[in-house]
Amino acid sequence: MQVWPGRAYPLGAVYDGAGTNFAVFSEAARRVELCLLHDDGSETAVELRESDAFVRHAYLPGVMPGQRYGFRVHGPYEPGRGLRCNSAKLLLDPYAKAVSGAIAWDESVYGYHFDRPEVRNDLDSAPHTMASVVVNPYFDWGDDRPPRTDYHETVVYEAHVKGLTMRHPQLPEEVRGTYAALAHPAVLEHLTSLGVTAVELMPVHQFVDDHRLADLGLRNYWGYNTIGFFAPHNAYASWGDRGEQVLEFKSAVRALHAAGIEVILDVVYNHTAEGNHLGPTLSFRGLDNASYYRLTDDRRHYMDTTGTGNSLLMRSPHVLQMIMDSLRYWVTEMRVDGFRFDLAATLARQFHEVDRLSSFFDLVQQDPVVSQVKLIAEPWDLGEGGYQVGNFPPLWTEWNGRYRDTVRDLWRGEPRTLAEFASRLTGSSDLYQDDGRRPIASVNFVTCHDGFTLRDLVSYDRKHNEANGEGDRDGESHNRSWNCGVEGDTDEAAVRELRARQMRNFTATLLLSQGVPMISHGDEFARTQRGNNNVYCQDNELSWVRWPVPEGADGFGEEDRTAHDLHAFTQAMIRLRREHPVFRRRRFFHGRPVSGTHDELSDIAWFTPEGAEMTGEDWQAAQATCLTVFLNGSAISEPGPRGERITDDLFLLMFNAGAQPREFTVPVGHGSGWQVVVDTARPDPVPPGEGAKVAAGERLVLVDRAVTVLRRPGEG
Repeated sequence: MQVWPGRAYPLGAVYDGAGTNFAVFSEAARRVELCLLHDDGSETAVELRESDAFVRHAYLPGVMPGQRYGFRVHGPYEPGRGLRCNSAKLLLDPYAKAVSGAIAWDESVYGYHFDRPEVRNDLDSAPHTMASVVVNPYFDWGDDRPPRTDYHETVVYEAHVKGLTMRHPQLPEEVRGTYAALAHPAVLEHLTSLGVTAVELMPVHQFVDDHRLADLGLRNYWGYNTIGFFAPHNAYASWGDRGEQVLEFKSAVRALHAAGIEVILDVVYNHTAEGNHLGPTLSFRGLDNASYYRLTDDRRHYMDTTGTGNSLLMRSPHVLQMIMDSLRYWVTEMRVDGFRFDLAATLARQFHEVDRLSSFFDLVQQDPVVSQVKLIAEPWDLGEGGYQVGNFPPLWTEWNGRYRDTVRDLWRGEPRTLAEFASRLTGSSDLYQDDGRRPIASVNFVTCHDGFTLRDLVSYDRKHNEANGEGDRDGESHNRSWNCGVEGDTDEAAVRELRARQMRNFTATLLLSQGVPMISHGDEFARTQRGNNNVYCQDNELSWVRWPVPEGADGFGEEDRTAHDLHAFTQAMIRLRREHPVFRRRRFFHGRPVSGTHDELSDIAWFTPEGAEMTGEDWQAAQATCLTVFLNGSAISEPGPRGERITDDLFLLMFNAGAQPREFTVPVGHGSGWQVVVDTARPDPVPPGEGAKVAAGERLVLVDRAVTVLRRPGEG
């Protein structure tokens, strides 16, 4: 076999049409072997003799796409010093563009013996571990163009590749649960007709099923257990794992873009699947443990701000380089449109504190590629000071956990929430305005993958996670949920009606709020997880979306009726938001008349149910549960893309979060000719133009726990 010196950059395996260049970093290694793996189980070892700045490299002519490979690192095994090299362990390339196979949980994949943890384990892990794959980078993107949807026009749909598509009745069985399923016309039609503009995919980086879960007969369903930051997860490919997963993922992105839908990836750069000091040796640990992980003063152990056993060392230039290279790769080669960063506060931890100006955020800010896509932070982790909502740099948007909590509290009747609800409804200026950010910095959500589904939020007071095998100790115990009087499923018509109305209330509130709304997949169908609020290990029908039976088809039942009604309501609310810029402003409300407008009315005003303007005393009333909000579409201060004035209709939003029906008076002095366009007391959307007409000073009765929206034409 010919072995040429090759180059130290780019890292990983790069095929150029005639052969492949291999490059891998390890400061701890004395010697590194590249192992080419053959289908008969044998391997050919090539020592990487060339080294530049601790990057070992070689070019192998004739090595083609589909070739499986790994590394063996010869070096010190001294856990007390943070060194864990062991040439008996076949290691994944941190820059592998594809991964073949899965872990078979054998003692050989660990660096120690189970019965003697202090003794090095020299069993060969190759027969039981995964392999890196050389991929063909060439792909016909055709006329693909990223949608580049502005944030204020974005509606995010959080989805799991498998969970969304596994039970879809119109998909061929062989593609269900795969990237190909995302590109199927039936799935694309659902997303476009619903009105979402971006899918936020739960982790698709190559991840590992935990040993503990495998022993319990469970799997890591969510995928927050990454081992390959450049490789699409191979189990989501329908037709092979020797690079086919890369082509299939690219095809899905191309199809979603053609439908006008952006692709945002939920990424996990805060830790890896190698766990704590008792975890397996799969890649980073065996290559250069101390360069990749945050270690404690006792170098045997790992700092853990993620709850997973380890945290990546964010002050290491090699870790930062890997993350930035990964992000750029997914944007430039895989053409994704943005990222949601899991436990993003961990990325800011250079030492122990959370530092919003850490090296990672500096690198993102100045990167000409990564800085131009959507960047969404989950702004917390498990470490001290880890709850950082509102504290990320101006370039970033954030999952707004305070929005979720406040809206849930309002609709379950928690006292003293009205004032904070007003802030959340209008874009959370208290969190974002001081550092120059706008309402779009707030990604608003009521539910997401982590926690109750929308239906379970109104059906359960407590979690029911027994199926997870942890004695119901896992998952959040304080869910701010309310079961409407009965725990779980019920045949009581009044309870079912209230639950359906509460789901409409949450949906309406979300889509009437300033900021960027995010819907959790299946919530438009009222999907349930039977009260399990932590289905991270439930890769089965408990977590997969149940698609409703079509109306009139055999098997259509009451659950399907609820699903269809909520789906139609969600569609209508998204359409209302899309058609009216007053619900998706790019600047915060001023709370006063805006110069240059045709009327003297404020751009926003707040009223009691009696139609009087709210006072400080009204805001602070502990049991206050009702208010009316006036939104003036004739007083939008931000211009359009060509500097033109943006105008819209005028709206009154009436919220009755109380337990009794309440009479609301339409405020006087804000015009007449109002018409009802939203009424959550109805099981179906208000047909366009058919809502009741209401004059100023007239009274409307809102049933308990309901939202009504009135509209009157603007004056241009």
